[in-house]
Amino acid sequence: MELDYVKLREIKTALSGYIRESQILLKRSDVPDEEAVHDIRVLMKKSRALLKLVANQLNDGYNERDIIALREVGRIMRSRRERSVHRKTLKEFKKKYPDIFSRLSENEQLTLLLDKRDNIYDVSEEVKSTIEKIEELLSKTAYRIRFQNMKMIDPQILLKELDSSYAMVVNIYLECRNNPKPVLLHEFRKKAKDFLYQLYVFKPLNPTVIKSLEKKLDNLGNNLGKFNDLAQIIEILGYKYNPDSDIPALDELIIKFREAQDGYLAKVWPSAYQVFCPGQKLVNLLGFKLLVI
Repeated sequence: MELDYVKLREIKTALSGYIRESQILLKRSDVPDEEAVHDIRVLMKKSRALLKLVANQLNDGYNERDIIALREVGRIMRSRRERSVHRKTLKEFKKKYPDIFSRLSENEQLTLLLDKRDNIYDVSEEVKSTIEKIEELLSKTAYRIRFQNMKMIDPQILLKELDSSYAMVVNIYLECRNNPKPVLLHEFRKKAKDFLYQLYVFKPLNPTVIKSLEKKLDNLGNNLGKFNDLAQIIEILGYKYNPDSDIPALDELIIKFREAQDGYLAKVWPSAYQVFCPGQKLVNLLGFKLLVI
């Protein structure tokens, strides 16, 4: 039975909740651990996605300031997250291919990436200063959002903004499907994540369909993320194929990375086509035609 009355999830409530949860995670220990860093970065992405969704309906500069502040929080924590992920990824490959890694034991960059002595979660004055900076950014953003008036948000305009986000992802999907460069695939992942997090607001309109769509997008993002992790490691290693190279073990390791990347993309493309097929209308994908508040 179709409903005559559907209430969207409140954006301001969601934003305040994301910021508050980030502050709690940050204060859970002297230095946020790997899980906390990951969760805070996700919360920052969710917050920015919602701020982008509502940007055209806010009349002041606070929205842009909040987006910049939350992006800065994510940027500050990015290096900590990436170093941890790269080490974990390489350890998994080392376990699968010990012979290759034994032949690369003198590769300085690879050794550095695997080095456990570089503990990114140690407490230092620099780390303390970084955490204080993040706390300040979150506190100021939370204060601005608290006094941001979002009572007059028009749901019809929100739906149009979601449609624009969807069209943007379709475009980048087609670009990277025809030219799957790492930089395009990374952009595809970011835009798809924005769309995923913006869907949260509209979930009451068709919970079952949107929940299924969220699962597809989450899996898509995870596989693109794993592809990107390996692309970053290859870049850090400074690898460029050279037919005159005298380090065949490195060529072999990169082949194993490429094989894994091929596997991740093989999981991405079928669901990406289902969701972002050119010519498909968003309202048909989501299973509703009329929005009534």
